[in-house]
Amino acid sequence: MDALLEQLKRNVEAAVDGISAEQLHWHPPNKWCAAQILEHLYLSYTGTTRGFQRVLGTGKAAVMRGSIWQRTRAMVVFGLNYLPSGRDAPASTRPKGLSEEKVRDEIWEKVAAMDAIIAEAEARFRPETPLLDHPFLGPLNGAQWRRFHLLHGMHHRRQILRLREQRPQAK
Repeated sequence: MDALLEQLKRNVEAAVDGISAEQLHWHPPNKWCAAQILEHLYLSYTGTTRGFQRVLGTGKAAVMRGSIWQRTRAMVVFGLNYLPSGRDAPASTRPKGLSEEKVRDEIWEKVAAMDAIIAEAEARFRPETPLLDHPFLGPLNGAQWRRFHLLHGMHHRRQILRLREQRPQAK
């Protein structure tokens, strides 16, 4: 697996290591719990994989010309290694109630499958070619997709760690 995605795996696993079922499901009002965050990540990996499957199936990149706003956001994300907060997740990546066991058992298989299909597309089209549009960042190449998923995972890792700290202690 790509080194960035290995780093993602190590960091997210460390954030949930030893987390209790109570901690996994606790959340402040109107916020996701750690289980929902993990499901969101899982759905983002499967969504990226499906997008790359379409690219390989059609034999052409699935990109439009990025808007000025998308290009600006991409410069912030990739130039500063910073993923801004406050965006609503695309509907396809919002938690749907998948079982906690399914997500925890399969999440890293989904990352490996995503990495493999990105590598296949890079080999077919050239690594620097923008291959698939991101809903907020516009057209990204394979390396940018991997980096996005690392930054996105680290963003949510911080949220999981905050949830662990904020959970009220039992009396």
